[in-house]
Amino acid sequence: MSIDFRKIFIVAEAGVNHNGSLKKAYKLVDIAKKCGADAVKFQTFIASEEISKGSPKARYQINIKNKKEDQLEMVKKLEIPFIDQKKIFNYCKKRNIEFISSPFDIKSVDFLSKLKLNTLKIPSGEINNYPYLLHISEKKFKHIILSTGMSNIKEITNAIKLLQSKNKNKISILHCISAYPTNIEDINLNAINVLKKKFKKNVGFSDHTIGIDGSIYAVLAGAKIIEKHFTLNKNLKGPDHKLSLSPNELKQMIKKIRKVEKILGDGKKHVRKSELPNIHIVRKSIVAKKKIKVGDKFTKYNITTKRPGFGINPMNWKKIIGKKSKFSYEKDELINR
Repeated sequence: MSIDFRKIFIVAEAGVNHNGSLKKAYKLVDIAKKCGADAVKFQTFIASEEISKGSPKARYQINIKNKKEDQLEMVKKLEIPFIDQKKIFNYCKKRNIEFISSPFDIKSVDFLSKLKLNTLKIPSGEINNYPYLLHISEKKFKHIILSTGMSNIKEITNAIKLLQSKNKNKISILHCISAYPTNIEDINLNAINVLKKKFKKNVGFSDHTIGIDGSIYAVLAGAKIIEKHFTLNKNLKGPDHKLSLSPNELKQMIKKIRKVEKILGDGKKHVRKSELPNIHIVRKSIVAKKKIKVGDKFTKYNITTKRPGFGINPMNWKKIIGKKSKFSYEKDELINR
């Protein structure tokens, strides 16, 4: 089943906020479903396949109490075995919410392919990973979402070409700023329409700002997908909890996005049902400006336009001017015969 882009596709990003616990992962699925998200996204990886020993952590990942721990040691604690990921996948089916995952290595791509995942999310850090992208192109995922943090137009172009080199996979793009948290001056939501025009694809926003405003404004800027991290509790140990939404914040974000969708509408300019009763009340008709006798010619001196709009449409003005009146009219009477 492909993503229905007639509405905003909201991805609740669980990421690694389960802290390696299957029980917490189930709870995150439940929260995402209860809050009204369309999908819940996890990360699929084998830490040793993804990260070399001694790799430094990002600044926001550094724990003062454990400065000596490298990135591999940290991420290893957040692994969920494939067998448990399959359980999460099946649990999402049971809860009727789409399971999405970001693979960080080729073995994880293969696992997700065998799982018959509908939607695969490529994280920003893999946008220049040639063998990884080529391997994904050989698989048949119904939809691929490409995140574009830390990249430029040329890199995005190359990644898309590579992803479609073996199979014409359907691809959507996420505008993303890979800074945690993202400062307001760096969000650059105007890039959403730049990416739309350049690649002729659906474009969304992977939001790493604090709070929910960035996601709301992204919808106004044209985003068709919103991805946002959430957690069970911001005070849990782990790299992403403090930057994530609480369950209540996630609920509020989704509620506001759905409201914005209604406000934006379908984009088609036509008379709305709610307007119909007002058309004849506020539009005008051609009326007698003064008393008119049978045989008088209609001129700009004896006819004008006034409410209501039950008579002759004023756009027929030129057809009326110069004609002889077949009837007599009092001032303000509709010229309708």
